[in-house]
Order: sequence, then C-alpha cells, then structure tokens
Amino acid sequence: MQLEKVHITNFRSVDDSQEFSIDPVTCLVGKNEAGKSAILLALAALNPHPSTPAIFDKERDYPRRLLTQYEARHGGSEALAISTKWRLQTPDRSKIETAVGKGVLKNDLVTIERRYGAGIVVNAELDYLAALANLYDRFALDESERAVLAQITTTSDLIDALAKLSSPTARHQELKAHLDAKGSVTNEVNNLIKAMLPKFMYFSSYDRMDGAIQLEQTRQLIASGQINTEENRGAKLFSEFLDYAGVSIDEITNVTTYETFNARLQAASNNITDQVLEYWTQNPDLNVVVRVEQARPGDQAPLNSGTIAWARINNQLHRVDTPFSERSAGFVWFFSFLVKFAQVKDEETPVVLLLDEPGLTLHGKAQADLLRFFKDKLAPHHQIIYSTHSPFMVPADELASVRIVEDQVEMKGVRRMPLGTKVRSDVLTRDPDTLFPLQGALGYEITQSLFVGKHTMLVEGPGDILYIQALSDALRRRGRAGLDARWTLCPAGGIDKIRPFVAMFAGNALHIAVLSDQAKGDNRKVEDLKRAEVLKAEHFYTMADFMERPEADIEDMFEPDLFATILNGTYELEDKQKQTAETLKKAGNGTDRLVKQAEAAFALMPPDTPQFDHFTPAAWLIRNPKMLDAKTGAVPKTLDRAQAIFDTYNKLL
Repeated sequence: MQLEKVHITNFRSVDDSQEFSIDPVTCLVGKNEAGKSAILLALAALNPHPSTPAIFDKERDYPRRLLTQYEARHGGSEALAISTKWRLQTPDRSKIETAVGKGVLKNDLVTIERRYGAGIVVNAELDYLAALANLYDRFALDESERAVLAQITTTSDLIDALAKLSSPTARHQELKAHLDAKGSVTNEVNNLIKAMLPKFMYFSSYDRMDGAIQLEQTRQLIASGQINTEENRGAKLFSEFLDYAGVSIDEITNVTTYETFNARLQAASNNITDQVLEYWTQNPDLNVVVRVEQARPGDQAPLNSGTIAWARINNQLHRVDTPFSERSAGFVWFFSFLVKFAQVKDEETPVVLLLDEPGLTLHGKAQADLLRFFKDKLAPHHQIIYSTHSPFMVPADELASVRIVEDQVEMKGVRRMPLGTKVRSDVLTRDPDTLFPLQGALGYEITQSLFVGKHTMLVEGPGDILYIQALSDALRRRGRAGLDARWTLCPAGGIDKIRPFVAMFAGNALHIAVLSDQAKGDNRKVEDLKRAEVLKAEHFYTMADFMERPEADIEDMFEPDLFATILNGTYELEDKQKQTAETLKKAGNGTDRLVKQAEAAFALMPPDTPQFDHFTPAAWLIRNPKMLDAKTGAVPKTLDRAQAIFDTYNKLL
C-alpha cells in the first residue's frame, strides 16, 4: 500500500492541517515550533510500529485551548484525529481478489481514519452485487438456491437472510458458515486491508545507542518487555546493533570456545564497519570493534558486574580506539540510525519511516550522505516522511516532494488568534523564516551548477563579461585571437568576494583565474589574496597590473575617445551633453579611471539625463558590434590592449 494523502485534525497544534499529498520520500520544512513533530506523531498514532507506542490521548493530544469544548464541538462522538488515503498496489489487490473475488473493489483508493479512543476505520468502495455473485459461484448455488436470495443487495443482508431461511440447503449452510467466520464482505476486506496496512515507525534526533551494555541485564529486559521503555532505548539499540552485525546476544553468551567466540566478534565488527562506512564518508579511517569482557569492579554500575559488551571505534590513522559514546554526536546519531532502520527492511509488514529532524548534528556533507542513504537503501522498501530546517536536508532537485509546515495566526483587532499548523504543497510561502531552508538549498544547488566549464575566469560583474565578449568577437573578426572559448566567465561580485568564492568551489576540481578591478583602497586586499595562495601562481591579476598604474577598471581597456563614443551612443547624448576624452578627464578631476570620470560627468548633467551605471554601456556595445570594426583611431589601440590581456589568460590553459 502506498500512502498518498494525509489530513490531520484536532491534534496538538494542528486544528486542521489541510489535506496534503505524500511522495515516496517527503520532506517537511518549517521553522522551530511550527508543528512538524506534531504532524509526524499524528501519523505514528494511526498504526504504530511496536517500537513506537503512540496513541491518540484526548487529555494530552487534543488542542488544549479547545479541550473544555470537546463535547460541544463533536456532538457526543469522538473527534477525528487523522484521515489518510492509500493506493493499493498490485499484490495488495491480488490478495483481496483472492479472498472475495474479482470486481469487488471498485478502485484502488482506500481511506483509513482514526479517532480519539477508537481503532482504525477503513473505507473501501465495494461492489456488493459482484461480491454476492462471487459468493454464489464459489459455493455453487443453483438457480433455486439463488432465487430465495434474489432481493439481497449486501452481504450483511445476506447473513441475516441465511439465518432466517426455514429450510436452508447444504450449500446455504456452507455459505452461512463461511460468512459467520469471515463476516460481511466489508468486514473481510477491511480486515485484509488492516493486516497489510504499513506500520509507522518514529525516530527522533535524540535516539542514541549506548556505548556498552550489561548482557545479563539486557537479556532480562528483553524477556520482560521492559527493553521498549524510554530509559532503555539506548540498550535496545545496542541489542539491535548486535543483530544488525549478525551476532545476537544469545549467540555471544552461548559460545563456549575462545576461537569461535573471537571469530564471531570479528565477523560482527567487519560486517558493521562495511555497512556504516558505505554511507559515512566523513572519516574513512574508522573501524567498529565489538568486544565482550568480564566487568571491572571499578566501572560505573551496571557495567561493574557480569558480562559487558562494548562498542569501540578504532581510528586507524591515529592508531587509537575510543568508546563509542565518546565519538562525535553526529557519528553516534548516524550509527544509531543505520542500526535502527536496518532492522525493518526485511519485516513482512511494510513500515513507513517518520524521521524527526534527522541528521541534526551532522556536517552538511554527512547530511548529503544521509539523503543518499534514504534514496539508495530505504526508499526502495519504505516510504519516508522526515522533517527538517537544514538547507542540506532539503532535496533541491526534487522540490515537488517538499511540504511547507507553518503555525499560522490571524489578527482580530489587536489580538493574534491561532489558526494552527498548516501543511502546504506549494513552496511559495510568505514567511521568510519558513522559506529560509529552501532558499539555502536552492542557493547551494545553484552555486554548485554555476560553472559550465572546467576553466573559470572570475570578473567583477556582468558588465565585465559583456565587454570581454565584445572585444573577443571584434578580435576574431579580424582573424586574431580573443579570449579562449574554454574560459567560462563568471561574475564574482567584487574583490571582497573572490576569496570566499574560490574557497567555496575548491572541491570542484576547477581551474580558476581572476581579472579584477582595483582601486587605491584595494591594495591590501590584493596583497592578502596573493599571500593566501587560494589561487595558483599567476592566476590573479587586476586591471591595474595591465595598465601599470595604481588604479584601473575593465573600462580602462578602451581608449578614452572610444569609451566616450560608447557613452554617447548608449545614452543618446548630444550637443552640450556629448562626451569626449577631454570632457571626461575634466569632469574626473585628476582620476585616470574612465568609469569614475563618467560618474562625475553624469553628475553634472541635467536631472532628466539617464543615470550612468556600469552595465548599460556594455550591453549597448554587445548590441552594436560594428563600433569595434574601425581600422584606424582608438579602436586598434583598444584591441591591442585587450589582446595582450587575453593572451596572458590563454597561456594559463
């Protein structure tokens, strides 16, 4: 069975979640206290797994502010807590058809609900006439035997009619015995569906395995059922860890020879190491070691008596082993998580996994490992619903599987009135706090895909890219070499952004070079960048290096007269506003930077003159390439200067 839709009502902060759809892997995104855990716990209580003893408790779970109105709100009946819609899979339908015959199920969609203080209620759309026909055929009723039942339209009515027959035939009696055992077709189908309904297993960020257990005590806890209590959760995970490793507590304690005992523990250690390290890429030098020894009296109770099983982590790089409990919180959680869910993969009844803030203590890359584990190992066997507010746990490439969880309010006068937790399929929320993880995930995804080539040249802004493209194209039209096409141009946003930009993509095996503007105040930044060695030698240049002066911008590749002509064409400057090299220099009051001269010149123009910016002249030039086709004057000098710069970068390839 596949869960398709969920609608939660009257549960903790959830007055009415609104119906929302469920995918094979569904991510619930919301800020703290939005109600994500409430959504998961309500699902858990629909049909809880034995390890998740969840129930709908009126006093604990019904919205507290409405509890005194319970009877009035629900008219004497119990409040509906959760309604779900499931899609029967082919094996599910086949099992039902084997029991009640083909054609009884009208469709594959089934509704399953649960109320406070009540059991699971199944609603499947059935064809009762088809069910009756199948029953009559199955028990080979002849025409006369069917004739006395001609007015019957449901199997419930059939049960009553058979009980009232004055002279039932042998086949009538066989049919009645069958119905007495199975009940109506509705009852039979509902029982079949309940039996195949997946269990819900809840796992939180606080479920952690103990680093050691006292074997005799643990065996007693298992035998008495007390292993499932909250305080024994860590011990239970340890016993499951041993099962996961392929050697149970009973097997360990029943071995009588050292070699057999040692071989089993080594096999267990190797098995668990292989499985854990497949999805733990943070440190490949770790080894999991299982040891069983007699207790030492100086250890803390209950580890000071009897037989103790220890989980130790051996770091082969540093040649040291440490207790499992002393490893990082992220590793302990990840390890515990793998152990927990390895147990459910082979269960006969399917399990829906409910993960509350998984990987909260994991590094961003380890969270990516966790998502990979979801996809590779869990999703083929189980549906997964997990909550998060970490950008690294949001599947940016599968945003259709993300659901937004918000605790909404409305204003009534000056009072804030709660609307409760809502779940939305559209990610276009207005709450910036809720949207933040999505923004982070999308931003990370976009930045990882910014580069379409192996060789990346960082420049100041988008205008720089257009100037370089225009000059390269002009050179190629003359049969000369422009900037090599293998360079991918990317705006870094200024000299301050270069270092973090390069550091961010250092792991992408990219060949990066930089062409930056430089002002007088940038001297120290330039020197710091060169000393930091974040780039290869001779891969960082500023326009000042090429112009051989303290300050320069990308615009200074142009001869002043040519740049003035570009400004005139861009902004349609005429008469007194028309610019020349002389008017720009005069307005610049001593600066040689053409862009600063232009800013000063435009500041002196009438208010209705368009405002100067860095991008618009570059965009105009790319649309008017013939500007760079002149054979004399300022254009050849500009192109010679540009080619000298491009040659420098082409030699880096």
